[in-house]
Amino acid sequence: MKRIILVCCGAAAVMTMASCVSLSEMEALQAKYDQTSKQYSLTQQELLEMREENASLTRQNQALSSDMSDVSLQKENAERQVDSLSRRIEQMRHHYDTTMENYMQEVAGKNRDLTRAQNLLTARTKELADRERELQARQTELQEQQEGFRLQRSEFQAREAQLIAKQRQLEQEEAATRAQLEAKERELESVRASVTKALTGFADKGLNVETKDGKVYVSMENKLLFPSASWTVSKDGIAAIKQLAAVLEADSTLKIMVEGHTDNDAYRGSTAVKDNWDLSVMRATAIVKLLLQHGPGINPARIEACGHGEFAPKVANDSPEHKAMNRRTEIILTPNIEGLLEQMGK
Repeated sequence: MKRIILVCCGAAAVMTMASCVSLSEMEALQAKYDQTSKQYSLTQQELLEMREENASLTRQNQALSSDMSDVSLQKENAERQVDSLSRRIEQMRHHYDTTMENYMQEVAGKNRDLTRAQNLLTARTKELADRERELQARQTELQEQQEGFRLQRSEFQAREAQLIAKQRQLEQEEAATRAQLEAKERELESVRASVTKALTGFADKGLNVETKDGKVYVSMENKLLFPSASWTVSKDGIAAIKQLAAVLEADSTLKIMVEGHTDNDAYRGSTAVKDNWDLSVMRATAIVKLLLQHGPGINPARIEACGHGEFAPKVANDSPEHKAMNRRTEIILTPNIEGLLEQMGK
């Protein structure tokens, strides 16, 4: 009876532990348990049969008490069989106990493996959830960046379109400005040609007309305009200035700068003029007054006068010829290109 209770308890323990293992392992253990139970049932059946046999022999022994020797012999045989069966039962019980112990150890090991697997699965699940959150955050960040890039691209495209339109406008303005500059250059060349033509008769008397830096330079040496150390214009000089005034009067767009220059010889006069600075200024203003006298249509606001003295030489003052070249008055004619420069600067 105790063995039956032990078997039932073992079966219950097996069923309880089986809930911690997988279905396939449970089925294998159940099959192994069923086989052990079957072997135990067979043993119990054999034990019952032996007990019935023993009871029968006992009854025979009581019935056949007259034949004591035969009964004793049969009893001894029966006892030997009982002892053999008892040993067999004990062996089977020991085998069962060993099997159950091994099974319980195996189940405990499986439980430990299952616990480790569950812990690993929990850790991996948490890691996967963390990775999914990171991926979602990264995906959101990328979407925001893509949206930012899209907006930047739209702004860039709009800016590019504006720049292209501005470039086209600038190209058109540049073409128009270039055309106006070319027209001014043609106008400047026309002025130079007109001045050259008007002063043709003075070319061999120290007068030179040239175009430089967008301006017309009319350079007159002092031998044409002034006696030495004087700012009184000579007869030939007056004639030349009269011709030039007619040209300047005809073109009201030209700005006029009159510059006086000397060599580096010190001024020796005894008048209010004290040095080459004063002399160069007096000569420049004398030319300005003649231009306005012979060109009454010239607006005085168009004219400027200045004196450089000896400090803007044309060549080095190292010979009489070079000093003669430096003693000069330059009339610089400039077309009105301020409007064009303002357009180019915008």
